[in-house]
Amino acid sequence: MENNEKRGKLSASFIMGAVALAFLAIGYQTALFVHRATQLHILAAKEAPDTVYIIDRVFDTPEAASSENRAADRHDGAVRYIERRNAPHSRPVQRVREQAEPRRYESFRFNPNTATIEDLKRLGFTQKQAEAIDHYRQKGGHFRRKEDFAKSFVVADSVFRRLEAFIDIPQIDLNRADSAAFDTLPGIGGYFAAKMVSYREQLGGYSYPEQLMDLWHFDQEKYDGLKDLITLTPPEPYPLWTLPEEELKKHPYIRDAAHGVVLFREHHPREQLTVEGLEKAGVLPAEDAGRLARCRLVQP
Repeated sequence: MENNEKRGKLSASFIMGAVALAFLAIGYQTALFVHRATQLHILAAKEAPDTVYIIDRVFDTPEAASSENRAADRHDGAVRYIERRNAPHSRPVQRVREQAEPRRYESFRFNPNTATIEDLKRLGFTQKQAEAIDHYRQKGGHFRRKEDFAKSFVVADSVFRRLEAFIDIPQIDLNRADSAAFDTLPGIGGYFAAKMVSYREQLGGYSYPEQLMDLWHFDQEKYDGLKDLITLTPPEPYPLWTLPEEELKKHPYIRDAAHGVVLFREHHPREQLTVEGLEKAGVLPAEDAGRLARCRLVQP
């Protein structure tokens, strides 16, 4: 008897569960149908949009109010014109219409660090994706290389392949950039950024990018990590043979040898004024002479 009662209870529970599941499935399908029907209605209404008629004023002649968006209505001998405007719709309605429209995109040169949200949308990103890229930048993010942009979670592989040739991230000019620009380079930070600017002032401008490795703790590894991200506009030639001694002392390759440079140029003819000559005369050690020889110098 007990077993029969248990089986009866189980059967009733099973039936109730099955009925509930059936109602749930029917409800889900009904919701999908209503949702789809609503979408179709919204899209169909777009083909015949609501129109609001706004009456302008009465004109004496049709020519006085000619407009392709206006329609004429003669009233009491005068010509009355009305303007047709589509009625505004709610954001959900606009979203349905936007999602149903085929995605249109353009391909043009852009810098992912400065492109506006509208530019990103023109490139094929959705509003949400464009805002995600902009949010990353506002939080201090920076795309140093094309590959960095590819790693963004909103940039699909297919999109990157289409845009890769159009990505234009300018190199940082060692002789024109400020410390904020230097700070975006890998492994730099505020300390080295400030040192790079300060050292540029002492040199009178970088003559070759490897001069960065003159900085304390700026080693080959650090340089190799950013050398493809920098460029160099040639500086003004350094007036080695005319600067006064006090100014020569500021140059990192001269410093204490400034007095010797002045004496050398005062006691040698112009054709002998060379960095090699300073080295042979013992004015500059070989290492400093070698580095100074690579700098842009004013001819004597």
